Amino acid sequence: MKKEDCFYLGKIVKKYSFKGELLAKLDTDEPELYDNIDAVFIDLRGNMVPFFIESSQLHKSDLLRIKFEDVNSEPDADALIKSELYLPLELLPKLEGDKFYFHEVIGFTIKDKNFGDIGIIKAINDSTAQALFEIDKDGTEILIPMNDEFITKVDKKNKIIEVETPEGLIDLYLNN
Repeated sequence: MKKEDCFYLGKIVKKYSFKGELLAKLDTDEPELYDNIDAVFIDLRGNMVPFFIESSQLHKSDLLRIKFEDVNSEPDADALIKSELYLPLELLPKLEGDKFYFHEVIGFTIKDKNFGDIGIIKAINDSTAQALFEIDKDGTEILIPMNDEFITKVDKKNKIIEVETPEGLIDLYLNN
């Protein structure tokens, strides 16, 4: 399994018990969807290693308490702290309508109601307070907030996202 065939589920944040149980912080709005998974992939030094889950249960909203098979001691558990958890992309729940996962829209064209064709989404920056579309327009980077008020239509079939940005936003990037 390659990392690009997976989605980021969360990160192991601490030990839960001396028997090898761990707590993982899940990166999801619906942690209950992942309460009964059988296995996850853990990124160990760049290798996606499958770990089978003996038991798991939600713990305090967005934490998942996990007991992996063959992780039975504190040293075994310590070795996994801060490890990232992944699942295969095909396990992502399908989103309806205009909803999308960030990885799905890379390569989509962004069109603005007033400006026209802006460019191609090359990445999503979600390290800021508001996630941003990173768009390439002929070598110039344009950042557009992923704001529900700006996004007017998502056409997954034709790989186009239509937006209506505030007047002057696109020009800020192009009039240098």
